[in-house]
This record gives sequence, structure tokens and C-alpha cells, in this order.
Amino acid sequence: MITSPAPGATTRPFDAVLCDLDNVIRFYDSSRVGALERAAGLREGTTAEVAFAPALDGPLMLGRITPGQWARKVADALRSTTRVSGERARELAGALAGTPFAADAEVVSVLRAARASGMTLVLVTNATLDLEADLAEMGLTDLADHVVSSALVGVAKPDREIYEIAVKRAGADPGRCLFVDDQRENVEAARALGMTGVHYGGPDDLRAALGFPG
Repeated sequence: MITSPAPGATTRPFDAVLCDLDNVIRFYDSSRVGALERAAGLREGTTAEVAFAPALDGPLMLGRITPGQWARKVADALRSTTRVSGERARELAGALAGTPFAADAEVVSVLRAARASGMTLVLVTNATLDLEADLAEMGLTDLADHVVSSALVGVAKPDREIYEIAVKRAGADPGRCLFVDDQRENVEAARALGMTGVHYGGPDDLRAALGFPG
């Protein structure tokens, strides 16, 4: 769903596209984690709920711990909150940390077209210290002009500072930036700075915002 821009913001054309990574470009296959949870007698989604609680997820997204350290902390938390065995907790945490992922080729194509048309593309993502390797695994090291990773800049969405960093790297006025994210609060934070926001639900949302044919 496309949200209206803040007063005075220019809609299209844009000088820059500031785009989230997860659940916009990158998608995960959590089927193995789900199968392990069922085998352990846990409700599906339990591992993610424990792992992505702010106390565990926050330090990971801010680059204060590595993904390996996070997985160990997740295992400890699972063991204490669900009473599964230590071995089972480690298996669940490891499966979550190693969840397979892939890029949405359709979205990548639209973003490459936007960049080819002269728009600066900046990835703005709450990510881990493994982001560079993850982009390489997906063949996307050349997708964007700039990458703003929370783990490297030490601040995460929806904090205003990460948007300011991204806009500065884009070299564009906020009113000439399109911001794309699957989390509404992140979109609203961008709009507060004068950007046009897309609360992403699918590739057609991105195409419509950019004025590309469906």
C-alpha cells in the first residue's frame, strides 16, 4: 500500500530509492525450523519469538554480537523458557540462524530498472554483521549504489539517524526520496523526514510508486 507523502514532498520522479532488504528483496524459508518445532512439541514460531525479542535481537542488529554469538544466546533462552533439552535448543537455534533465503527476482529486476533510469539505490536494512556475505550469496553485491546496515552504523530503523545517514549517502533531498519497507513504523519514520513512503506488500506496490508499467 502506498502512503501519501508528507506535505511539500515530491512524489515522482525520484532522485533516490531507499529500500529495505528483508521481506522486500530477501525472503526466508522457515520450513525446517517449523518441522523441528513440531518434533519438539513446540508451537510453530516459538523459536523466532524467543530469538527476535528485543533483548536478543537488538544487540545483533546493532553489530554488538555476531550471528554465532546470537545463536548461542537463543539456544540458552530456548532452554530456559521452553524447557527443551540443551541439544534440542541448539538444534533449533542453529536452524533458525541458518534459515535458507533467496532474493525475489522480480523485485530485483524492478530495482535494477530504477537504478538504470538514473535513481540512486540505497539499501537501508536492520541487518547482521553477515550482510556483505549474504548479499554475495544472492548475487546482489552490485545491486545498490550504497548499503546502510544497522550492524555497521550502530543504529536501527525506525531511529531517525539511520534515515539521515541513508539520505546523505544517496545525495538527495528527502523530498526526492522514495522509501520502501514492509514495516509500517519504518515507513512512517521516513515520511516524518519528508520522504514518500511505500508500505510494501508486493512488487506491484513498488512498480506503481515508480511509475513503471505492471
